Amino acid sequence: MLSVSIASPATLTVPPKPKPSIPKTSFTGVRIQHTCPQRLPSLTTSFRRPPPSSSVVMMAKRDEEMKEIRAKTTEKINDEVVELKGEFFMLRLQKSVRNEFKSSEFRRMRKRIACMLTVKREREVEEGINKRLSRKLDRQWKKSIVVKPPASLIKLREQEAAEEAEKSAA
Repeated sequence: MLSVSIASPATLTVPPKPKPSIPKTSFTGVRIQHTCPQRLPSLTTSFRRPPPSSSVVMMAKRDEEMKEIRAKTTEKINDEVVELKGEFFMLRLQKSVRNEFKSSEFRRMRKRIACMLTVKREREVEEGINKRLSRKLDRQWKKSIVVKPPASLIKLREQEAAEEAEKSAA
């Protein structure tokens, strides 16, 4: 529905239904106001969120993952954190070199590392270790880490060695 009002400097006409959101001004011209009483269904349906059942499934998966992590010992969690950080580093390298990689892996690895560190910190809280001591222990633990190549790099090296062996044998 369109409403048009023409105002001259001497007289000012007001639309039949003024909206409180439009401030009164000394406007001297043509004001075209477009009012739409209903939203178009095509616009609202295209931006809908997925049904809530998918979020329930995601929560169930997270709960299962957390149960698996909590079942591990602290040493295994530490080892897996180191391994995941190595994989994360390799993924960043692949991105910087512009190789093919799955961008969803960044988020998945970050979340997995965060879950493991959360469980580790929960255990420290249960033992009564305060935040300051925890940070000190983390620094000591990080210094004691022996850098080893991630599993994906080891597999890549094995594949390259196998290809070279096939070429030399042929």
